[in-house]
Amino acid sequence: MPDNFEAVRIDKWLWAARFFKSRAQAVLAIEAGRVQLHGERIKPARTVKVGDRVLIQREQERFELWVRNVTETRRSAPLARMLFDETPESLLARESAAEKRKYFTEPSHEIKARPTKRDRRDLEKWRDV
Repeated sequence: MPDNFEAVRIDKWLWAARFFKSRAQAVLAIEAGRVQLHGERIKPARTVKVGDRVLIQREQERFELWVRNVTETRRSAPLARMLFDETPESLLARESAAEKRKYFTEPSHEIKARPTKRDRRDLEKWRDV
């Protein structure tokens, strides 16, 4: 990567590393506390530099990363992958969670239409047990 930056805003880096589709989404995630730098909450203007540890909670996935390179430019996915190293623990946890989700069936997928009175009564019986 030809960019020679010392440090970059975290929202730009998250967008360039392709964790979020837009900087606005990255800013919302940071403000919601789903992105941490060295285990503490940050603001979108906080700078990230090589060697920093970033924690990202995105939907059902949790990433723990070490920043390997910084850039403000969004590039292809293989080049974006070169911006960080994911910790082995994080990778293993994400793979095991994906495996669990693969075999888990969402109970609401069995419902094809609005619940009937009978469905409601069955649900109430189940709740009272």
